[in-house]
Amino acid sequence: MKWISLFSLLLFLSACQPLSTEESSTKSPIWEEQTAAQQLLTPIKGEEKKSYLSVYPAVFSLHEGRQHQLTVTLSLRNRSPKDSLYISQLDYYNGEGELLRNYLEQPIFLRPLQTLSLVLNEKDKEGGTGASFIINWAQEAGPRPIFEAIMISTSGQQGLSFRTQAEQID
Repeated sequence: MKWISLFSLLLFLSACQPLSTEESSTKSPIWEEQTAAQQLLTPIKGEEKKSYLSVYPAVFSLHEGRQHQLTVTLSLRNRSPKDSLYISQLDYYNGEGELLRNYLEQPIFLRPLQTLSLVLNEKDKEGGTGASFIINWAQEAGPRPIFEAIMISTSGQQGLSFRTQAEQID
């Protein structure tokens, strides 16, 4: 019986990994593989479009002076089973409309049915309660992509989560 308990404890400890203490926003390593320059491209035939996505890295709690920080996961989803999606701009703004970060140095592409994610760490307070993304994209054909954000935070036994979806603003 002691061996089973000891084995269970060792198995549990080996499965645990330390949490990242990185405070800045991170890009998935796959983003570097997605640069459109690495794919043999023909000129994009689709018209470039622009979408606006509201995100909430912080929300008010109890009163205006108290904020609750959230982790934001931006999800870029190509719903087309046949055509690639090209993204040429992914800019992050704070609630005052000031550009905080441009996440793309060159256009990227998403293969059919591919999803890319970007995470804004809960400790990243720059965006405030009114942050947003502007996304420029193009696609030859197929269904429009889905750009959405999931905001989540947990503390003790309490959790908060919700999502937002982008709107086209051409």
